[in-house]
Amino acid sequence: MKDETKLATLGRDPEGHHGAVNIPVYRASTILQPNLKALKETYAARERDEQVTSYGRIGTPLTYAFENTVAELEGGYRAISFPSGAAACSGAILSVVKTGDHILVTDSVYGPTRHFCDTLLKRMGVETEYFSPTLNAGIREKLRPNTTLVFLESPGSLTFEVQDVPAICEIAHQHGAKVAIDNTWGTPLYFKSFSHGVDLSVHAATKYIVGHSDAMLGLVVATKESWPALRDSTRALGTAAGPDEVYLGLRGLRTMAVRLPRHMESALAVADWLRGRPEVTAVRHPGLPQDPGHALWKRDFLGACGLFAFELDRKYGEEAVAAFVDHLDLFGIGYSWGGFESLVTVAMPHRIRSAEPWRDHGPLIRLHIGLEAVEDLQADLTAGFTRLNKAQG
Repeated sequence: MKDETKLATLGRDPEGHHGAVNIPVYRASTILQPNLKALKETYAARERDEQVTSYGRIGTPLTYAFENTVAELEGGYRAISFPSGAAACSGAILSVVKTGDHILVTDSVYGPTRHFCDTLLKRMGVETEYFSPTLNAGIREKLRPNTTLVFLESPGSLTFEVQDVPAICEIAHQHGAKVAIDNTWGTPLYFKSFSHGVDLSVHAATKYIVGHSDAMLGLVVATKESWPALRDSTRALGTAAGPDEVYLGLRGLRTMAVRLPRHMESALAVADWLRGRPEVTAVRHPGLPQDPGHALWKRDFLGACGLFAFELDRKYGEEAVAAFVDHLDLFGIGYSWGGFESLVTVAMPHRIRSAEPWRDHGPLIRLHIGLEAVEDLQADLTAGFTRLNKAQG
């Protein structure tokens, strides 16, 4: 089946739910059994890793449907849901590491992942080393005897460098290390992590999977080899996504094949338009032929989403940037992305980069292009540039 058909059909069971097209929300903790024999058989099946409903935290028909749909769509073995994308990133890492390990993390990684590595993981005795997101095959020189994990994010969600994932995976596996990737930007629709060698693929399902900015949800998809450790560590932590959020995630999947092409088309149109603005010195979108990561993106990705960034000339100060951002009508000022609405933030990678300094760059504006008309978004940005120039004098 094509991906569009998978998104419309996987994870449905009308016969098991009185003909309902969508699996109902299972708000359940205790699952009653008719007798002790059935209780014993259910728990034995759970020990065999069968998807039985034995306790609400472990899984219900709804959570299994959601997890299995994403796993099959991306090409993984099994998946497990988390209460947020940040929890999914932490859960993927914890399924691999132990005290005394060394891990390599891209310097363009999601902020909460960096915070987890620099705080809790450090207290656990795991050393994190950040590497340039364009290092690629050069990562071989960073590997140590105790390196157990390489954590990627391609493209990075602030500066949008694309990494050579197959090359990194090949080198890491030769060393005996696993590779995890934050695949939220690529989604399971546009980047097939497991065909490129990844062991664990992380999604902030809050974003494009849910698609409507109304639920916190995460997901980790694993290979067959990596699944038992992911399952066991997640259950030991007691981490579980809420049933209403999982329902919204599965519902969001149904329309993702329609929404994402619109996000991609509109974002590319706005990004290309921004290249012609005199105030803009660089547009960071790997889907543009002029982008340094375009060749890798074209080779490995099946599409793009609506998130990218652009740099303003260094002459523009904070007050001018605020004049540009603060009065945009169609771009909300806020974190996250992947919903139907357009968003804007001012990114500050110079505050967090540690592998190499972020120097000689102008203000970095990150946009998420929603489902509004491109012409209206361009008009809104045009008015913003007028304010920018007026405020700068």
